[in-house]
Amino acid sequence: MKTIELSLARIGNSRGIRLPADLIRKHALEPGIILEDRGHELVLRPKGGRRKLSWEETAREMAASAEDWHAWDDTLADGLDSIPWDHPAPAPVAAPAAKPAARSRTARK
Repeated sequence: MKTIELSLARIGNSRGIRLPADLIRKHALEPGIILEDRGHELVLRPKGGRRKLSWEETAREMAASAEDWHAWDDTLADGLDSIPWDHPAPAPVAAPAAKPAARSRTARK
């Protein structure tokens, strides 16, 4: 997560912030912004909802990030590679038989 310090600018009797153009493009904020006041924080969201990335865009974003994925190497020692996966799947458990429907008193006459 990247932190950016912004200053408030006077706009008439109000105050506003200026967002960097690259963040506006990255988060597709052009149609407008929704501001949520959550009491302890303010959250900005794109007005039109979030655009879903394609697999190619996702891979590009992940490659461009400086995130360290070495923690996943610890999963190599979890033993899953030693489990014999050639076993057939266990048989499903049969559902209990349905009880016959009770007849009403009017049906017995």
